[in-house]
Amino acid sequence: MSEAADTRQQFLSVATRLFAERGFYGTSIAAIADELPYTKQALLHHFGSKEKLYGEVLKGISDQLMAELEAARDATSGEGSSALEDTLIRFYRLLEGQTHKTQLLMRELLDNKHRATSANVWYLRPFLESLIALAKQASPSTFSSDAQALITVYQLLGAMNYFLVSEPTLSQMFGEEMYRELRSGYEEKLRVLISQAIG
Repeated sequence: MSEAADTRQQFLSVATRLFAERGFYGTSIAAIADELPYTKQALLHHFGSKEKLYGEVLKGISDQLMAELEAARDATSGEGSSALEDTLIRFYRLLEGQTHKTQLLMRELLDNKHRATSANVWYLRPFLESLIALAKQASPSTFSSDAQALITVYQLLGAMNYFLVSEPTLSQMFGEEMYRELRSGYEEKLRVLISQAIG
């Protein structure tokens, strides 16, 4: 990796974490640069603006999710309910170790009122459209329209993401031991939820 590419990756890594913790509006270019041995001007040289940096962060997450989706398709021949289940379980496992990305995606849905006019070109739209197609393949009789499939996909992603970002609260509320038990049993419950949703 070249020095410029390494610098760019460092900015993206810190920006992802800070955008997740503070949201788009609560994160400044200066705050991102302050965590690295670079200046605010260096960050702007690589990305041009905070909006473009944020877009790159979302694109990186979207690309990662799409790569998992393709891997799941390859592993299951892309057919039936197993393709949807395997894909969602892969997403859960991926995000389980990267909850800051889950938190960022949830913040984006909550905080993007001013950017909602460009949601039709939102980076995660192809990802959601692919999940819609998988859901319809999994159960054509259950999902006769894209809207019906999207409702189910959104509910499943919401349940998964809500659980992942709740770790600090749940572990404080019920204790580390109970949270570990919750975590160890969640994937199996998620599989049951997916199976029930597919019908």
